[in-house]
Amino acid sequence: MRPTAIGPVSFIVATAAVVLGVAPLGAADEPASAPADPASQSLPAGWLTSWAEPPLADRPLQIVHGIAPERATAETMRYYTDRGLGGLVCNVAFDRYMRSEQHWRTLLAGVEACRQLGAVVWLYDEDGYPSGAAGGLVLEENPAFEATVLAWDASRDDPLVIRHAYEHTHASNNYYAARRYPNLLDDRATRCFIAKTHDAYWQRLKPHFGRTIQAIFTDEPSLMAVHLGQLPEGVRKGVRVADPIDPAVRPLPTVPWSHDLAQQYQQRYGEDLMPRRRSLFMGDSPEDRNVRRQFWALVADLVAERYFGEIQHWCSHHRIASTGHSLWEEALIHHVPLEGNGLKALAQMDIPGLDMLSSDPQAVIHTGWLTAAMPASAAVLGRRRRVMTEVSDFSQRMGEAGPVTLAEMQGTAAWQAAWGVTDFTLYYDITDRSAAEYRAYCDCVGRLTALLKPARPTPEVLLYYPIYDLWAEYLPIAEPLTLQSQSPRAQRIVNSFLQLGQSLQRSQIPFTLIDHEHLAAAMPRPDGSLAVQDHCYKAIVLPSGSQLPPSAAAVLQTFRQRGGRVVDAAEAVGLSRESLVQQLQPPYRILPPSDSIALGRFSRDRRRILLVANVGLRAYDGHLTAESDGTWQTMDPANGAIRPAETDAAGRVRLALAAHQAILLVETPAAKRIPR
Repeated sequence: MRPTAIGPVSFIVATAAVVLGVAPLGAADEPASAPADPASQSLPAGWLTSWAEPPLADRPLQIVHGIAPERATAETMRYYTDRGLGGLVCNVAFDRYMRSEQHWRTLLAGVEACRQLGAVVWLYDEDGYPSGAAGGLVLEENPAFEATVLAWDASRDDPLVIRHAYEHTHASNNYYAARRYPNLLDDRATRCFIAKTHDAYWQRLKPHFGRTIQAIFTDEPSLMAVHLGQLPEGVRKGVRVADPIDPAVRPLPTVPWSHDLAQQYQQRYGEDLMPRRRSLFMGDSPEDRNVRRQFWALVADLVAERYFGEIQHWCSHHRIASTGHSLWEEALIHHVPLEGNGLKALAQMDIPGLDMLSSDPQAVIHTGWLTAAMPASAAVLGRRRRVMTEVSDFSQRMGEAGPVTLAEMQGTAAWQAAWGVTDFTLYYDITDRSAAEYRAYCDCVGRLTALLKPARPTPEVLLYYPIYDLWAEYLPIAEPLTLQSQSPRAQRIVNSFLQLGQSLQRSQIPFTLIDHEHLAAAMPRPDGSLAVQDHCYKAIVLPSGSQLPPSAAAVLQTFRQRGGRVVDAAEAVGLSRESLVQQLQPPYRILPPSDSIALGRFSRDRRRILLVANVGLRAYDGHLTAESDGTWQTMDPANGAIRPAETDAAGRVRLALAAHQAILLVETPAAKRIPR
């Protein structure tokens, strides 16, 4: 339903009435004086308007790699908006990538059609993925820009050798194409990528930037310095080989390298890296660990500045946002060789994102929480609100269990929204579902986003992201990287971190990840809270085995002295989930306990908002404790219904959730008494 010629007040009342399942005022079969539902009366009119008919800007975007010519008109582009979508993530067609005038004309017509409809466009920055290659144009311009690594070859008299990073990397083992890849540590390569890609879009589509075109999406860029494993042979046969793979190239332990890395190391630390390179591959002495820590800290900064930062800078000067996601967010040990510091890389995006390949809602209680926590935390650390997801049922389809159901799609959207996701980009096959079913999904996402995008996430707990420790521990291997290949200390830290995050998720305790740099910059407040950017936290949880640098440790000591809660897993051997919850004292608890309930906390216009999602396969019937002097309204994003929440004499809110169902609980604060 879209606004017509009725006035704004009438439209608000009418749309709210439709949401509530009653006829709008003035309907033929309803008296004009029919009272509105008390639940809707207590909510701001603007909320009700966007809830009843979420605007295109709050709806999901369909990823379309090359708009079909027959879709490039306003009339035919309605195919997408009629299915509830808000627009597209698109690019010039992959065929003759960046070189076909015909494809450019089609893209221009498609973007113009979106403009006429008021739809949103994000640009996708690559021919397939991983981003950074411009479909091979970067290395065609200058082969010296190719990713390089320092490798350890024990068969040589001098085992240290610099070579190109292609075989046994993500560049030659992805589902799109085997193609040589540029070096993210080389700012010249990034500038070439921007010139070939971003500047080309700007030259053709300049009038639409900052209006219809609102962001540009970068997909899984990484340092090609780690073996992620070979593709299954059945998959490999269907992958295009743009650059031949040399079977004679042996897998070796590698670390990323660039033409000026040793010089940068010297300038930063006043030390010559060249005689210390062996420490990057072996050694347990304090000096070895210090070399590794310094090396990876430098790599993390260069990746953040020279790739993600360069793109963000370009976007800010061209009136759009930078967005995208990284690779293997769910595997903590891989963050070291892939980006140096995953949080720092994502924090360079205006809209940091995640890649959710599974539409099984239960993914969040296993590893999905980390996939979402990375960009959600990066947004907080970067003083931003928006978080993007690229979501699909890829895993289910590959396992011949897809396409998933509408309820599973909605449940997957709900738990991501609970983690703070505000922008949904879809790789679902739009032809797998009816137009009505796709619209029902998009309506659900639109309601979630319309209500929560203007809201502020309000977690009170921090979980320490131990990248500082992993820099010192990480040792590259020739085989596919596994946690078991690393030191006992690295395994202890990672396992503790994952266990703590999972326990917090399953105990309905929202949290933010924080690394040592942001912790060192945090401000302990007199009231016992810890100010991180513009958020305040009451507690921090430390994985077992983590050791803070002095600057971060000093902040934590002051925080503890002022009454802040510090839960160190190393100090509590065998820290149980129950003990963790008891120490953190969360303000919201559910009874009976359930691993399958995901909870998000928000605040908007001085109202508390809770998003409660049942990601399990069974219905949940219980209560939520939520101290409040006011009342709560229940808003169902799947069908738009609004009703007063059911509470008992103790003030507990009744939760009756079907499998994969989610609800929003919105507080109406009690009216303040005016003193006489």
